[in-house]
Amino acid sequence: MKKSFLLVLAVACVGLVARAAGTGFLRAENERIVDGQGHEIILRGMGLGGWMLQEGYMLGINREGTQHSIKARITDLIGKADCDRFYELWRQNHMTRADVDVLAKAGFNSIRLPMHYNLFTLPIEDEPVKGQNTWLTTGFTMTDNLLAWCRANHIYLILDLHAAPGGQGKDRNISDADPSKPSLWDSEANRQKMIALWRKLAERYANEPWIGGYDLLNEPNWTFEGKNQNGTEDQRNQPLWELYQAVTKTIREVDKNHLLIIEGNGWGNNYRGFPGPWDHDMVLSFHKYWNPNTQQAISGFLALREKYHLPLWLGESGENNNQWFRDCVALVERNHIGWSWWPFKKVNSPSCILTVKRPDGFKQVVDYWNGRGERPSRETAMKALFDLVENLKAANCHYNQDVAEALIPGGSKQGDKP
Repeated sequence: MKKSFLLVLAVACVGLVARAAGTGFLRAENERIVDGQGHEIILRGMGLGGWMLQEGYMLGINREGTQHSIKARITDLIGKADCDRFYELWRQNHMTRADVDVLAKAGFNSIRLPMHYNLFTLPIEDEPVKGQNTWLTTGFTMTDNLLAWCRANHIYLILDLHAAPGGQGKDRNISDADPSKPSLWDSEANRQKMIALWRKLAERYANEPWIGGYDLLNEPNWTFEGKNQNGTEDQRNQPLWELYQAVTKTIREVDKNHLLIIEGNGWGNNYRGFPGPWDHDMVLSFHKYWNPNTQQAISGFLALREKYHLPLWLGESGENNNQWFRDCVALVERNHIGWSWWPFKKVNSPSCILTVKRPDGFKQVVDYWNGRGERPSRETAMKALFDLVENLKAANCHYNQDVAEALIPGGSKQGDKP
């Protein structure tokens, strides 16, 4: 009897461990995203804008907002050595285990990681041997750490190439593009580096079930046909589809497990010329900002899903008020579409989950950069910038319960502050 009881107990424990370990790789099935058991899963996610890639507007910068230009302005104020230390602390404090715990407790089941390629590999202009790839540890270590925190919280991590080699569009702030250097579309070497990076990532995470998928390229916005510069009017978009297919081929050589997520041209939403699925586990992503939360507003994407039998995912939305948030989430979820909000943290903004408190001195710095104030002293700038990175820590941010509840009503466990 005792042996039988112990056997039953052991089997029960194995079952609990199996369930705790997750339900297998996400995949595309019958126009839905499902888990390893075939159960539909609605991804409720958060995008980590600002961690690996700063955008000026998140800091209150109204002028040129590319990260490389922000870095140059910081260097101008405090010198290169202290600028490097600022960015080291920025990456260390902006996203930690405590931040993932906040999201898990608020009810989120996924995180979208916007990656800057230059944390993983050198720009083509800096490669010691032309055509080869030097791999850097910083980006991989950051991703490994985030994945470990996600795994511990049973949260799927979706990798998003937000800043591709050379930059993928004319909206330069979102990809840290430098117009003095060749873009992704102007340079075969940049495209080959992007393909090589995805292969390296796929090799590393091929057997990791808590990686939810690979978002191959964020918001391409480039005309290939001499129309609107951001590609909103292009009819064929052939170079985009060809690049996606090349990336797919190299990923599938080393990883047959993960979802591949693609975005159209024109900031993700122009799917004209889409040739149809070329892989068994594809998802079509679209982005939705500042438009009505009506069935009509997403009807074009629903038509794509019906035509090609591919799942849809709202890869980015946000930057609005709580009522708009509620209406948008309700709209997409009743249409079996998961979502990822934007962004998790922002300086001095109440419309995200965590508000980063702006140090008094940092306003002086930003006013100077925006052309509305005098140049701060080195001492003032130093204190402001290093106070800011201290304020990035989750414990020092303000938690916006109303935003969390607008996105996932009743999501916070026990109804208390994460």
